[in-house]
Amino acid sequence: MSVSSPEELLLRLQKSRFRARFHLDEQARQYLESRGLDAVMEHGAAFIRDRLAPAHPPQDGKQTPMRGHPVFIAQHATGSCCRGCLSKWHGLSAGKPLTKEDQEAILAVLRAWILKDMGADVPLSPAQGALF
Repeated sequence: MSVSSPEELLLRLQKSRFRARFHLDEQARQYLESRGLDAVMEHGAAFIRDRLAPAHPPQDGKQTPMRGHPVFIAQHATGSCCRGCLSKWHGLSAGKPLTKEDQEAILAVLRAWILKDMGADVPLSPAQGALF
């Protein structure tokens, strides 16, 4: 990734009126609280692997819904929703498969954004009940 840290990217994204307007709605917050951050991030890893990692993802530019899962909202907020946005915001060229490291870096940005939007008050898992 061309950005040195998730925090640095989040600061740049806040300057975009489009990206800055995204926030988790009540349904997404309840989903996070009931499933826990670890489970939600596992879903995020699968979304990235299946919908973004291929060099030419099917329906690129339309593969990420605007709502329905906390990760979808975070993807739009962080410019991680399609290969075009990944190129613009993350410096990840379209037309090349994402490496495991690329996928982990995207996931780290999604996690940082979710924690920031939730006020970092997210249980890791429902059984733990521990707050992050």
